[in-house]
Amino acid sequence: MEQYIVSARKYRPSDFRSVIGQNSLTTTLKNAIINRKLAHAYLFCGPRGVGKTTCARIFAKTINCTNLTESGEACNACESCVSFNEQRSLNIFEMDAASNNSVDDIRELVKQVMVPPQIGKYRVYIIDEVHMLSTPAFNAFLKTLEEPPEYAIFILATTEKHKILPTIISRCQVYDFNRIQLADTVDYLQFVAEQEHIAAQREALEVIAQKADGAMRDALSIFDQIVSYCGKEIKYKAVIDILNVLDYEYYLRLVDCFLQGDVVESLLILDDIINKGFDVQSFVSGLSSHIRDLLVSQNEKSVGLLQVSASVKERYLQQAKQCSPIFLFRALDLCVQCELNYKVSKNKRLLVELTMIKICQLITSEAEKKNDSRQKIRKIDTDDTAPTPPPTIPQTARKDVTATPQPQTKPPHDILSGSKAGLLNLSSIMSGQADKATNVVNTKQPDTPRANEVDFTEDDLRKQWLEYAETVNENPFFYKYITEISPKKEGNNCVITVVNEHQIQEFSDKCPQIEDFLSQRLGRDIKLVVNKREVEISASLSPDDIFNKMKAQNKHLQDFADKVGLRVDYSQ
Repeated sequence: MEQYIVSARKYRPSDFRSVIGQNSLTTTLKNAIINRKLAHAYLFCGPRGVGKTTCARIFAKTINCTNLTESGEACNACESCVSFNEQRSLNIFEMDAASNNSVDDIRELVKQVMVPPQIGKYRVYIIDEVHMLSTPAFNAFLKTLEEPPEYAIFILATTEKHKILPTIISRCQVYDFNRIQLADTVDYLQFVAEQEHIAAQREALEVIAQKADGAMRDALSIFDQIVSYCGKEIKYKAVIDILNVLDYEYYLRLVDCFLQGDVVESLLILDDIINKGFDVQSFVSGLSSHIRDLLVSQNEKSVGLLQVSASVKERYLQQAKQCSPIFLFRALDLCVQCELNYKVSKNKRLLVELTMIKICQLITSEAEKKNDSRQKIRKIDTDDTAPTPPPTIPQTARKDVTATPQPQTKPPHDILSGSKAGLLNLSSIMSGQADKATNVVNTKQPDTPRANEVDFTEDDLRKQWLEYAETVNENPFFYKYITEISPKKEGNNCVITVVNEHQIQEFSDKCPQIEDFLSQRLGRDIKLVVNKREVEISASLSPDDIFNKMKAQNKHLQDFADKVGLRVDYSQ
């Protein structure tokens, strides 16, 4: 029976031109060999499965080849190449630093370095997972690494460059390997499938490549697993079943439900996903990635960021045309918040369902705001030529107004409402309020109460203000700001006074949330007005000034000081 060899070993590159996704690095190494400008130490670092050890072996074989090709590749015919291919070369020494990480192991290696090569010009020492060496082992290796014999070349490979001592890195030429692109991984898997006479759908290979996350070795291992399950025909459905990958069709259907505001159908889709055994947190993460892909599909320049097949990309482009950027942004923000709160939530499914319900409501809220703005525009257009009638005052509020007319408040030094002056902040975008920010906001006259609105008192405002404070008690600083401030009622405005720029920024960011909360509780369209109060800092008082101030308050203090011999202490 023929011995089975896994694809990761069977199709391991044997020369530079067969290395996938590292063209710049392989070209640099070949040029160094052709021009005979070889360093004495190299450091290959990068993610797992991207070709670090493979390139080290190819490099070791090529520099000892006695008959290089014009392109800088090994001939695979000379004695040195043949011995390497048959794994009996005495010029290449490999050591796994994960299991040989002590000082004694490095000392044994240093002794071997003293032996010159028997065939070829160089002895190459490949140390894999070099970051696993202990600090004493690194220190014992420093001198040999800095000044090795002229025939010795060290190649260090690691996945965690930050764990290596800077003194080691400074003695090496550093080569950073990149993650292999999705298209390159799919093309190589297609090549392997053809060599093995396996019919594979490209969409199925794309799922394997996405699961591998840029590691070719992982992709080939998954490929072998799929072949064991599917046989000679690999289909997309079988791949997502065996890898337990959530199909993108679910996400496309969900977004369609979001756009229609169909809460029931979206919850049924979630239930179907859970019943099939998919992890809910992975689902939320996948939904975030899907909405992100729809966002990048909104612009022709960013479409290239989609790493999917042409057919799937077309589906994304079609759905992206139906979504507004602000909807996608808000939906993505809700998904990210759900991911952050998932671990601490006691009822995780309810958290995800609530997030989906909120996303379904986004379209409805946008439509309501658009209708309100259109009605206001129509009212302005119809009343453009007619004189503006005096505002009518309800009977319940007339006694407060007729007694003393409302004074016109002069714009304070710094007033903020909704967004910081001169800026369009994130919170205003989230709430759909993208008004032009000026130094004075909310300067229009208070709206006339509508029939469905109820009047409220300043006590009602303060009560709801404290109610809102309880909803943000997890933020101790902002909670302290709210509870220390007493809001005042000016028409439909909630006016507060702050004393520093930090409070202005906090209330500016939370302004839409506060306005929505107060408007719902008080039955009015409440606007938040933030005034800044200038605080005068008194000059420091001298001891004489303090004593004189105390004497002014108590005329007998001087007599007492004279009797007991009190004097002002200037040392304080």
